[in-house]
Amino acid sequence: MEGYNGTLVTEFLLLSLSDFQELQVFLFVVFLIIYTTNILGNIAIIVITRLDSHLHTPMYFFLGILSFLDIFYSSVTVPKMFINFLAVEKGISYRGCITQLFFFHFLGSTEACLLSVMGYDRYIAIYNPLRYPVIMNQRLCVLLASAMFLIGFLHSLLHAITMSRVTFCGPNQINHFFCDIAPMLKLSCSATYVNELLLFCVTGSIVLGCFILTLISYFLILSAIVKMHSAEGRRKAFSTCASHLTVVSLHYGCAGIMYLRPKSQYTLQQDRVIAVLYTAVTPMLNPLIYTLRNKQVKNALRQAICGKLSGSSE
Repeated sequence: MEGYNGTLVTEFLLLSLSDFQELQVFLFVVFLIIYTTNILGNIAIIVITRLDSHLHTPMYFFLGILSFLDIFYSSVTVPKMFINFLAVEKGISYRGCITQLFFFHFLGSTEACLLSVMGYDRYIAIYNPLRYPVIMNQRLCVLLASAMFLIGFLHSLLHAITMSRVTFCGPNQINHFFCDIAPMLKLSCSATYVNELLLFCVTGSIVLGCFILTLISYFLILSAIVKMHSAEGRRKAFSTCASHLTVVSLHYGCAGIMYLRPKSQYTLQQDRVIAVLYTAVTPMLNPLIYTLRNKQVKNALRQAICGKLSGSSE
C-alpha cells in the first residue's frame, strides 16, 4: 500500500447520526436547511460589512473573518454528513480523511484565536474609546489576523503529520460523521500515546489559553463599565459585548467539553452530539446573533434590502 505511510486501511467508513433508515431523509432535509442558512447568513454578513462604509471598523473586520471561517468550518464536515444520509457507500479515502481532519482543526483553532482577539478589540473600544482608532489600526488588525491563521495552520499541521504516522490495520469504521482525531485513534493498531498527548495538551492549551485571554478581556471590560458614571454609557457598552459574549459561550462550551474532559469521561456518542452543535448549528447561529442584537448590522441589512427592492421596482 505505497503512498499511505505504511497503513493497511485505504478507506474509512463514516457512521450516520441515526441508525434508523426512516430518519435519513428527514435528517438530510434538516441539515441541508441548516447548512444553507449558515452559508447565506454568513455571506450576507461579509457583504454588508464590506459594502457599508459605517462598518469599516476593526470590530466588523473581525466579524467578517468570523463569518468567513464559519462558512468553511461547516463546509468541511456538514456536506459530507448530509450526503451520507442518502448514500449507500459512506466511505472516505485515507487521504481525504486526513485532509478533512486538517481543515477541521485549522479552522476551529483559528476561530478560537479570533474570539480572543475580538474580546481584546471590545476591551480597547470600551476602556480607551478616544485612542481606539489609533491602537486598533489597520496594520495591527492585519497582523493579528495573520497570527491567528498561522497558529491555526501550525496546530492542524502538527495533528495531520502525527496522524499520518498512525497505522490502521482494520476495522475501518469511524464512530463519527466526520474524521476527527479521537474516533480515528480508536481504530489504530499502533501506539497512540503521542497523538493523545498532543490532543489533550496542545489542543487543550489552545482552547484553554484563548478562553482565559477572553475572560481577562471581559474582566477588564466589566471593571471599565462599573467605573462609568452614565447609565446610558453602561447600557451601550454591555450591548456592544452581548453578541460576542454569546458566541464565545457557545464556542468554548462545546470545545471545552470535547477536548478538556478526562479520558475516563470520554464517550464517542456524546462527541457526535457536541460536534453537530459546533460544526453545524453554531455557525448558523452566529450571523443571527450578530444581526438580531446589533443595531448597526440590522440597519445596514435593512438599507441593503430596501435599496435592492427599490432598485428592482424601478
